Amino acid sequence: MTRPNLSPSTLAAATGTALLFGRFPVGKYYSGNARSVMARGWRATRSTNSLVVMSGIVEPIFYLLSMGLGLGALIGQVQTEDGQRVPYAAFIAPALLAVAAMNGAIYDSTWNVFFKMQFAKLYEGMLATSLGPLDVALGEISLALARGLLYATGFMLVMQALGLNLSWWALLALPAVLLIAFGFASVGMAVTSYLKTFQQMDWINFVLLPMFLFSATFYPLSVYPQGIQYVIQALPLWHGVELVRALTTGQVNAGLLWHVLYYAVMIAVGLFLTTRRLRALFLD
Repeated sequence: MTRPNLSPSTLAAATGTALLFGRFPVGKYYSGNARSVMARGWRATRSTNSLVVMSGIVEPIFYLLSMGLGLGALIGQVQTEDGQRVPYAAFIAPALLAVAAMNGAIYDSTWNVFFKMQFAKLYEGMLATSLGPLDVALGEISLALARGLLYATGFMLVMQALGLNLSWWALLALPAVLLIAFGFASVGMAVTSYLKTFQQMDWINFVLLPMFLFSATFYPLSVYPQGIQYVIQALPLWHGVELVRALTTGQVNAGLLWHVLYYAVMIAVGLFLTTRRLRALFLD
């Protein structure tokens, strides 16, 4: 048998993949059929959870109308971290857009995954077929991305109707939202794979609520004490809020790449942990 000639780039990619997944061949992790996992989940979601999906779109709109337009009438304009003064509604709207993406991704990658893993035993059946753990992880995360994109698109249209997109850079807010959703979905599924009871699942909401309130969502970062600012800047939602806010207000600079890098690392770590955990639970 002749040995195939591989380019240096192909060899490098294969070597990196081998290092990522350890001593197991990629074929045991991924069969290239993640779309079937997503398609199954989408059919189930469409038939049973339409009201839940709608609530995820309406909730941030209520926050925007009550605080952005109501409280905003009293506050007036707010100064961003770059020194630009914008209406209060335009300040919190991109933050709520990032929150909508986070909530959509987290719902699918935590509670839905928890039920499928602990009660429906769905993943055991999937992994008994040719599907690998990375197929399952990517399929479930893609479903979470679809929900996050749906939430964000509905909210983005409301922002446009209210004149809260202050720059043409806002067109890039939807790709940014997908990045945010991907990061939260990856880590959310990884964390859920280690949880066993509903009481443990409550810790997810315990973490999300303060992150929602204190990630410079409603107030500039500068209003907090210096020590608290460092904590806030370590939170994943803060990076999403800053990224989307910069795009919708036109404050685009090279510093935004740090936020993108943060989510890239978040995605890689989440996918790695989820894949290894599913294999440990159902295949080893």
